[in-house]
Amino acid sequence: MTPSQNHNEEDKKDGVIYRAENITKIFPGTVALKGVNFNVYEGRINCLVGENGAGKSTLMNILAGVDFPTDGKLILEGEEITLNSPLDADKKGIAIIFQELDLFPNLNVAENIFITHEKTKNGLYINRKIQEKAAREVLDRLKTSINPKTKVEHLRIGQQQFVAIAKALSREARILIMDEPTSSLSAGEVEVLFQVIKRLKTSGVSIVYISHRIEEIVEIGDYVTVLRDGALISEEKVEKIDLPWIVDQMVGRKIDRRYIYKEHKVGKELLRVESLALPKHGGGYLVDHVSFSLREGEILGLYGLRGAGRTETLECIMGIHPDAEGVLYLEGREVASHDITGRLGDGIAIIPEDRQKEGLIPILSVMHNMTISSLRYFSRNYVLNKKKEVTEVKEKIRELDIKVPSPRTIVASLSGGNQQKVVITKGLLTRPKILLMDEPTRGIDVGAKGEIFTIVRDLAEQGLGILLVDSELKEIMAISDRVIVLSNGQITGKFNRSEMDEHKLVMASAVAHRVKNAIN
Repeated sequence: MTPSQNHNEEDKKDGVIYRAENITKIFPGTVALKGVNFNVYEGRINCLVGENGAGKSTLMNILAGVDFPTDGKLILEGEEITLNSPLDADKKGIAIIFQELDLFPNLNVAENIFITHEKTKNGLYINRKIQEKAAREVLDRLKTSINPKTKVEHLRIGQQQFVAIAKALSREARILIMDEPTSSLSAGEVEVLFQVIKRLKTSGVSIVYISHRIEEIVEIGDYVTVLRDGALISEEKVEKIDLPWIVDQMVGRKIDRRYIYKEHKVGKELLRVESLALPKHGGGYLVDHVSFSLREGEILGLYGLRGAGRTETLECIMGIHPDAEGVLYLEGREVASHDITGRLGDGIAIIPEDRQKEGLIPILSVMHNMTISSLRYFSRNYVLNKKKEVTEVKEKIRELDIKVPSPRTIVASLSGGNQQKVVITKGLLTRPKILLMDEPTRGIDVGAKGEIFTIVRDLAEQGLGILLVDSELKEIMAISDRVIVLSNGQITGKFNRSEMDEHKLVMASAVAHRVKNAIN
């Protein structure tokens, strides 16, 4: 019997439906994967974990036909296969749901779900009635009330995640790769998703589940595979391990996962927001006449449930919404500008929640992503001073410890944590006085989170005023000097450090919801 036949027999015996064997991937200047083996067990939840830069995304892309290995092979049901594109993978029953969702915002939900395999009449015309009915059936499996006729651009990020999952389910995938599927979901939505995943598992679907929330791995996984620095570290049944084991395997060292508050000096009032409001289409407000202040060196946390108006509050301050109402005072003077360019000039910068769509241009280099919002500081008489640009970029790469071979490296090749540092650098190079940070640790691992929080604290100590949105209670309580709670666009609680506890913040975040439900 040949070695290949031996492997095939072992796969059948162990229940392996899909296997990556000795996968190596080399990018210019870096080896992303070093002879990695990865097993996908049939009808099981196969978790893939590792710090940012461990090689998870690269391996995932190879499994889904998005990228190609430099060496190694893929074996599906005992047969070696070659995937030249995601379409090849789709034909073999392999589907992928990316963390940065590949949806068309200008199309409706049904059109997104059935894109490239539309429900047609006589093979010529799209039968919208049948397609919308089929979309409703798939969405019902996810227990979501999203209207198939709604344009995706009008959905919250969490709702868009369910549309992406529905899109994959519509193809009857046998192997479903899910990259950070819960990063944009509320606690309730996560519970629904877990129920869906368990039903898929029961029906025989094999799931590759990638998450930085390692608590989820212990809760839902059957097998866990750990990568570190592009190499396979271990594979084990989840029932045999615990959370500390996963962390130790990931980082190769003991790590304190607690976030400890650090005292620092807070100065005079830097920003005052008075009666900030954003009208909602159809009546009411997304941001409902919010007022607060921010001081020099202060980290002001903004907490609330998804849809509470947190992101919209930051966007209004940044000048993203021209129909926003209210008055801003910066260092005691009323802010006259009303658009993004003007607010950048005033010294306000934003780190958006969705770094891929709103924070980065993936096809550009690290350097050009960093400096694209601050070219005026590197130019004189409309001529770019490239030497100055390179010098400052290299200095920021060193200060923020961004792991990148060269400033000219394409930013899309970086890990999530390092991409986030690039987005932060882009904001810092505009010379801000105020930094608006929307979920700065979304989709990054436990080690990278600690690095981001260290950066936030350092910036506050330098005198920046920081307004920070974070959905993780323990994180926002550990990093913030004060916390404001929003619910249905209104401030429902303000807490100093001595007043903060999880119960109070959760209760405040639910206040307006309870009142609204009582009225209804």
